[in-house]
Amino acid sequence: MTQPTVNVLINFSSGASFANAFILDTSTLGGADVLSDAAAIIVDVSGQVDQISTNRGRQLSAEQFNTGTASVRIIDQNGDFNPQNPASPYSGLLSPMRKLTITGTWLGITYPVFAGYIVSYNTSTPQFDGDVVFTTIQCVDAFRLLNNAQFFGVVGAVAGELSGARVTKILDSIGWPSAQRDVDTGQTTMQADSGTQRTALAALQTVAASEYGAAYIDATGRVTFQDRAVTAGSIGGTITYFADNGTGIPYNNVKWVLDDSQVFNAITISRQGGTVQSATDAASVAKYFTHSYNSAGLLMQTDAVALDLANAFLASRKETAVRVDSLTLDLNSPNNALVTAALALDFFAPINIYTTQPLGTYLDKTVQIFAISHDIRPNKWVTTWGTAEPLIDSFILDSLYGILDTSVLSY
Repeated sequence: MTQPTVNVLINFSSGASFANAFILDTSTLGGADVLSDAAAIIVDVSGQVDQISTNRGRQLSAEQFNTGTASVRIIDQNGDFNPQNPASPYSGLLSPMRKLTITGTWLGITYPVFAGYIVSYNTSTPQFDGDVVFTTIQCVDAFRLLNNAQFFGVVGAVAGELSGARVTKILDSIGWPSAQRDVDTGQTTMQADSGTQRTALAALQTVAASEYGAAYIDATGRVTFQDRAVTAGSIGGTITYFADNGTGIPYNNVKWVLDDSQVFNAITISRQGGTVQSATDAASVAKYFTHSYNSAGLLMQTDAVALDLANAFLASRKETAVRVDSLTLDLNSPNNALVTAALALDFFAPINIYTTQPLGTYLDKTVQIFAISHDIRPNKWVTTWGTAEPLIDSFILDSLYGILDTSVLSY
């Protein structure tokens, strides 16, 4: 059996952008190039890589996406990644915050896996002559950079602008490259900026929470802001089917769960300068006891919109049902559709999982992908998705989420 070809590139240029340099009066013009005064030094270390692990995604308990991480172990017998080796081809270039990208190529198509920034080079110490020397490169995605950038206010932020415009101004305030962002328009208008000291990441996540949207770093390294309309409607997209009975793509492992960890039935939402807005479902409280959720300091302009958010959150979380927490795929597989899905699907993609059970019973559920990890080694590539039900329920025509008297009408 074969697996995708893994590609690892290190870009030793400074700055946040992953694009190649476009320099006037030279022949380095490319598709996504950026103006620069010096060519980027990009090296392909794929042939030296021994092991890769990546982890990106959303922490369900925190209701937000985390900083993505990657670890790349390189066989370093020549001391190429020894910063004190003058003979290293990278002498003078080894530094934190250089860029690293990981991709996988399958059936002639190259898919992004991770794009981030190097935080450390850790070299092993050989115990005996002939021991293999490894250098492990630890990386983080752009959330780490946003968390390191503090300001005392969003430049040009005004009351009444949509959440997408506010996100754009947050990124502009720290000089984030335009090519490294994907920002939806937004549905919720924002208050004037408070001008308080905080990180760009905190400001971004507050806007996302106020919108009932999502903020994350995609597999190409872009800061991505997804508004409520996209978040709510994403479950209505094309579903990829997985099954253990031959009716869908096969899988390696699945974790089915029925618990109360995602139940919330007493919700309080408050905006800056507003009053606390509450929503409670008595039937859910009677059934599961009180499960409280609180979000404060949000930026919607009115208390009415804060109440809308509280009611929408309650409608989405007051009940529980069997769900899938994770799905594992082995990419050393003869099934082309399995490998393609593992590389092509990203956050919010809807998937359906079917698992046979004893005596002709089964488990069957449609969920969305909210976390992605890869474990890549010689002759091994395992992808695990963290999955959950939609962040916000909504009424979607011509889908299983468009059933009168059953599906939720969102704001």
